[in-house]
Amino acid sequence: MSKRLAALESMIQKGSKDPFAWYALALEYAGADRIDDALRTFTTLRDMDAGYVPQYLMCGQMLVKAGRVDAGREWLEEGVTRARAKGDSHALSEIQSALSALDDD
Repeated sequence: MSKRLAALESMIQKGSKDPFAWYALALEYAGADRIDDALRTFTTLRDMDAGYVPQYLMCGQMLVKAGRVDAGREWLEEGVTRARAKGDSHALSEIQSALSALDDD
């Protein structure tokens, strides 16, 4: 296990509610091909802070890459809604591009 993964898991186990810590942990799991752990972590983050927009793109892309296209599309579509609600045009553009790429396949 990487030091970064161990440190993030420790922060979370100590009760961190920092959305970035949860997001970073999910990304570490995804990078280690621990897709189910990453999905659980993204889902917990969404339950804690649904307005944390970056999670939708990264989780959606991870799921698509893992062959879970329908689930990935759901995350991306929710991300479009959340990005619009926050007025985050940069994230909105990235998420829409990811959705368009799905439609092109």
